[in-house]
Amino acid sequence: MGRGITPALAAAVLAAVLSGCGALPGQRGGGGEERQPLPASAATTGAAGQPAERSSEQPSEQRDVPVEQDVEQEKVIAARKVKAGGADLVVRITGLRRQGRLATLTWTVTNTGDARWQMSNDMGDTPGGLGLTVGGISLVDPVNGKRYTVARTGAYPKVTCLCSSYDVFTEPDEVLPLHATFAAPPPDVTKINVDLKVLGVFADVPIS
Repeated sequence: MGRGITPALAAAVLAAVLSGCGALPGQRGGGGEERQPLPASAATTGAAGQPAERSSEQPSEQRDVPVEQDVEQEKVIAARKVKAGGADLVVRITGLRRQGRLATLTWTVTNTGDARWQMSNDMGDTPGGLGLTVGGISLVDPVNGKRYTVARTGAYPKVTCLCSSYDVFTEPDEVLPLHATFAAPPPDVTKINVDLKVLGVFADVPIS
């Protein structure tokens, strides 16, 4: 399911992100930040102020649940029950860690219901060639008006992201571990909104 991060891939993405600093907005090559006005619905606007691409199937229900330890005893910093694609899910964000000029988000999705979850391209970036990945999620800084997209290298159709891929279905009782890496927000940004597309927006997630 999740695609491992190799040293070569990490180095390539880091080089692409760093070479684009100051020119990251709107670039597909390295991912990064997009400066834009973010009014009331800060997590629903995309590059150049246009509506961000959304899956046609939005979560029909979202409800926060108590923060607890996940199955691997990692610290959970945000958790929510979500109903998406006819499946009952629990989303747990287990970390948003700054590592130099990059920041890595980790989270799990647990199918707690009786129906399989057909994920399709719900978290991907289909136009960018990253359909069955989490390449379509983002970090949103509503204070400074910036959206951070998943780091990527290459050009369509050979684009690669520094993020997880996944299968089309997640079965009942299955725990799906996911990750994505972004250009790191400035050090003075200590909390940020995490936009997981069909899984909803988690506000004020702390950056460690």
